[in-house]
Amino acid sequence: MHYWAAARAAAGIAEEHVSAVTLAELLTEIHRRHGHRDRFDDVIEFCSVLVGETPVGAKDPADVRLPAGVNVEFLPPFAGG
Repeated sequence: MHYWAAARAAAGIAEEHVSAVTLAELLTEIHRRHGHRDRFDDVIEFCSVLVGETPVGAKDPADVRLPAGVNVEFLPPFAGG
């Protein structure tokens, strides 16, 4: 799993390993690990999420399955060009 830009700053790390079957499980675990950090929950809430190279979009996290070894990326909104 990889955090980009503001998500990396909010988590205090660039990447970590989380075992989860669904995106909902992964989100629960990262909130448990980092929810105490200033702004973590707010930043993650606004991130785009990629599972592999596929954007999650508005899908229910409980319906998003995470295949073994897949990379999940959290990308906060970027400004500029």
